[in-house]
Amino acid sequence: MAPNEHHKWLKKRDWPAVYGAMIHRDRDLDLLKRKYKEKDEHGRLPHHWLAAKAQTHKHELASVGVTSICYNIQALITRDKEGETPLDIARRSGACAEIIGLLSLTPEGVKSLGGLEMFRLYAPVVSWWGEMQECIRSRSWTDCLKFINGHNDELVREVLKTGILFFSRTCLLARNSS
Repeated sequence: MAPNEHHKWLKKRDWPAVYGAMIHRDRDLDLLKRKYKEKDEHGRLPHHWLAAKAQTHKHELASVGVTSICYNIQALITRDKEGETPLDIARRSGACAEIIGLLSLTPEGVKSLGGLEMFRLYAPVVSWWGEMQECIRSRSWTDCLKFINGHNDELVREVLKTGILFFSRTCLLARNSS
């Protein structure tokens, strides 16, 4: 089977492209779930390529990892034509600790954790950005300040930086699609 664009983006470590497709406001969730179940000519799912290319931790990478597992839980135990799971590939390729930890989950473990808890554990900056967005949308400046004051400065900087990047990419996607 020919690889889909997610296979290609993951092979190139284009985390922003994958992340953008996953969070785009006009995304088709059913189509995305199907794409994360499609194998390429090597019998690999997108998860296998994520595992092979995830040597350096990035917040978008962590979010892509969690989201892709939510789209296809069985990918954690799916073997490619060489008989390797994404975890086998991640360990062999020297993937970052966060991705190895994420790929070490079992399908049962993923089901018991749920998506929100997986984001809190494996993609905390993206998770906190979601909480910060809620504060901003509700215009509860007290909650925003409470969030900022309740977390260390490095986390707050990363959350705000991620938010700014997310906002600028969203504006570009919206402008390009119109």
